Order: sequence, then C-alpha cells, then structure tokens
Amino acid sequence: MLKFIEVTGKNEDEAIAKGLAQLGLDRDDVSLEILERGKTGFLGIGSVPAKVKLTYEAPDEEVEVVAEEPAPAPVVEEVVVAAMAAPVVEEEPVEASTPVEEVVDDDVAQAIVRFQSGLFAQMGVEATSRVTRDGDTYQVVLQGDNMGALIGHRGETLDAIQQLTGYVVNRGRSHRVRIHVDAEGYRARREEALQRLAHKTAAKVVKYRRNITLEAMNAYERHVIHAALQDVAGVSTFSTGTEPNRRTVVAYAPQKH
Repeated sequence: MLKFIEVTGKNEDEAIAKGLAQLGLDRDDVSLEILERGKTGFLGIGSVPAKVKLTYEAPDEEVEVVAEEPAPAPVVEEVVVAAMAAPVVEEEPVEASTPVEEVVDDDVAQAIVRFQSGLFAQMGVEATSRVTRDGDTYQVVLQGDNMGALIGHRGETLDAIQQLTGYVVNRGRSHRVRIHVDAEGYRARREEALQRLAHKTAAKVVKYRRNITLEAMNAYERHVIHAALQDVAGVSTFSTGTEPNRRTVVAYAPQKH
C-alpha cells in the first residue's frame, strides 16, 4: 500500500531530512517530489519554505502472515507467479570477486535464508543466499547457475524478491532492518547505466532548454537519477505520476545571475 506525507522546511534538504526522520526511512526507501522550492527572500522578508512529498510503501496489515516452515505460504506463491510473469533477460555471467565480508548467521539471516529457500523451490530455481551485514542493512547475494531468471527484465524479479524478503523478515519486528538483494553484481551495473543516462539526459535538457521525462522506474532507480543530477547546474529533477508508472522529469532550470 502506497502512502505519502508532505513536509516543509527552510530548504529542500531540510524538508527531506525531516520527512525521512518522521518516517524512520532512508532516502532510497521513498519517492521524492518537490512541491515547492524554498526561497530565502531579502533579509528574511518574503521567504518561502520548501515543501516536499515523500511517497513510501507501507505493509498491508491484511496480507497473510508467511509461516515459519521452509515452504512459503500460498500468498507468497501468488506474488512469485506475478514476478515471474515479467519478461526475463539472460544476463551475461560475470566473474565473481573474492568475498571479503564475513557471512552472518543471526536470527535475521536465518529468516532470510529460510524464506528465500522456500521461495526458490516454488520458482523451480536452484540458488543459495549468502548473507552479510553492514549495520542495519543485510546484504544478500544470490548464487547459482541461472541467475537471469532471478534478475528478470531490468531487475523486476530481483526487486520482487527483495520486497517480499523485507516484508516477511520485518513483519512483527519492533526494529526494522533493511535488506538488499543482488545477483552477479547486477545492482552496481544498473546503477552505473542509470548514472550515464542521467548525465546524458541532463546535457540534452541544457542544450535544447526543454524538460525530458524518463521512462517509468522504481523508487530506487529514480533515487539514482535524482542523486546523480542534484549538483548538476542548469537542471532539476522531480517525479510525476503514480506507481508503477511513476517517472522522473529532468527539468531545465537556468541559473540566476
């Protein structure tokens, strides 16, 4: 279930920080839309606060709880079928780097492995989950022979696995943990591609002095675009539309002298 809050601050950064603190979320957990840009005015006269809208996904309390057995509950099977319906592209295998992080085996890691093992069994894919930890973030690397099936078209299946895992593991916990799921270094490659797209689009916006709307992306991918262009002169970014067709607009913003 998508929810949103609107927050004001002296500037955009302050408003965003206040909103994230209120939600207890990180920047890449929300979709950002700048409703009003802050203005300082002259000697404080005529100043206008910035206003932002933060959209986030809240758990649906009516969703069936997944049992603690290796096999996932029926509600999981339905979502997995939907995830597998997305077109699948075979990813070129990349040489795995030597792991340096130590594998963790605490209760969260065990819950992750237990849930994903049952999930992969239902999907008919042989894969294992390697779990490491960085603070409150659990990094999960999926390993196996057919990772293309778990990555899916532009990472759609990988995103579904990450979302399902986070929901199941965090349900009923007083302290929320973040779960990041990757396979064959897909996330890093996709992020680099998005950063190149962002800068290429920004150059066109400045050259032709017109806004360009990018294709629909998920919240994390939109965050990559926003972050890549936040310090680029002559452009600004904002999101428009509703999920799953929410898009990032790279707008022409001439600098005032």
